[in-house]
Amino acid sequence: MEHCEVASINLARLLREGGTARATGVVREAFFVGEERFPLEGEATWKVVVSAVGGDEYWLSGEVEGVVLMECRRCLKPTPTPIHAHFQHLLRYQQGLEEVVFHEEKEEEYYAFGEPDLDLLPFLTEAFVTEMPYTVLCQEGCKGLCPVCGADRNLVDCGHEPEVHHPLLGLKDLLPEL
Repeated sequence: MEHCEVASINLARLLREGGTARATGVVREAFFVGEERFPLEGEATWKVVVSAVGGDEYWLSGEVEGVVLMECRRCLKPTPTPIHAHFQHLLRYQQGLEEVVFHEEKEEEYYAFGEPDLDLLPFLTEAFVTEMPYTVLCQEGCKGLCPVCGADRNLVDCGHEPEVHHPLLGLKDLLPEL
């Protein structure tokens, strides 16, 4: 089994002889989607298996696991969030293709590739980021930031009272006191 710090797998033997290829590795520091950075606490580990299924088709399956630092939705504190994602994709070898290309035909989806060195980072990133929750809390009872002064209410009591928002609160001014 091949272990790499670069997220790729060499499929030259698999393309010639068939069978199965395996690899493991790590992603350090962060995952990136465009300009957005998803920082990691430590490393994310991954492992993949690519198996020949006939002709020029291969089955990629794998998993990626790590701890991403997400902002608490109330106080913005970096919050370690464990992620464990699995993925499976159909691959098709098309000699001479310079990059991995996603195809969707009728009810079939596959990725076409043309080089024996298959870059796994896009597959790992997609699985990892898709598995991340939309929001997190640093702790269940997080008090958040004060809307008046911005103080972290988990650390200090700034003395500002939280505003009470109720949809019918404005009606009290319209009714005379009884």
